[in-house]
Amino acid sequence: MDTSLSRRSQPLRHRGNIRFAYRELGPRGGVPLVLLNHWGAVLDNFDPRIVDGLAASHHIITLDYRGIGLSGGTAPVTIDEMARDVIAVIGKLGFATVDLLGFSLGGFVAQDIVLKAPGLVRKLILTGTGPAGGVGIERVGAVSWPLILKGMFTRRDPKTYLFFTSTANGRRAAQDFLARLKERKLDRDKDPTPRAFLSQLSAIKAWGRQAPQELGRITIPVLVANGDNDIMVPTSNIRDLARRLPNAELVIYPDAGHGGIFQYHAEFVPKALAFLAA
Repeated sequence: MDTSLSRRSQPLRHRGNIRFAYRELGPRGGVPLVLLNHWGAVLDNFDPRIVDGLAASHHIITLDYRGIGLSGGTAPVTIDEMARDVIAVIGKLGFATVDLLGFSLGGFVAQDIVLKAPGLVRKLILTGTGPAGGVGIERVGAVSWPLILKGMFTRRDPKTYLFFTSTANGRRAAQDFLARLKERKLDRDKDPTPRAFLSQLSAIKAWGRQAPQELGRITIPVLVANGDNDIMVPTSNIRDLARRLPNAELVIYPDAGHGGIFQYHAEFVPKALAFLAA
């Protein structure tokens, strides 16, 4: 069953005449929740169980970064540029205040948005991510390429190995997650180009190498979550975020990897809804 038919894809223009693709669902009104996704992700890579679960009571906006999917332009090679793009898009959509949920690369972008425009974001959810200069972040490519090749040789989506543990629970969660991503049959997004994929990797490496940011300036409520065995963005980074953010709540999912919130979507969605409602 396609759980995503209620979503609408829209083109949006902003500075430089660049078009951004986004989808909306859920009830209008209140503070919208903007979702920012991972390296190489397009609109169809948002987990339907999470998006639809959150949209039961929230106005949800999912967004393609510049140069990714159906968005125009060239993919940026810095998190700074991605954050400025998202701030501009939110402004074009007419919102003075939003909530943000950033997964992986999206978590990098979300942190930078809050620091650049502190009055824009009411509440922040960071998952599968880490701070600028975080442990192992500059090695995301080195860790990922062998597993991407493994996926090619085994004819499996590399996210099987990158996002989930190798235990029986992890493999079952991977299979279920990948099946969910195929549920949408209509109005699907365009796959990322190799050039955009590599540009985003350059941005990730630069984030891992840059000086730490002053996270103590982020005083809004923050929910941070990850699996206990993330091999892409090591789990120690989410603990570091929880320690350095003054108003953070930490959730660690057992026997779970980078995609911990996908494996534990039934637990994550109520937790996120309660956090946003508090």
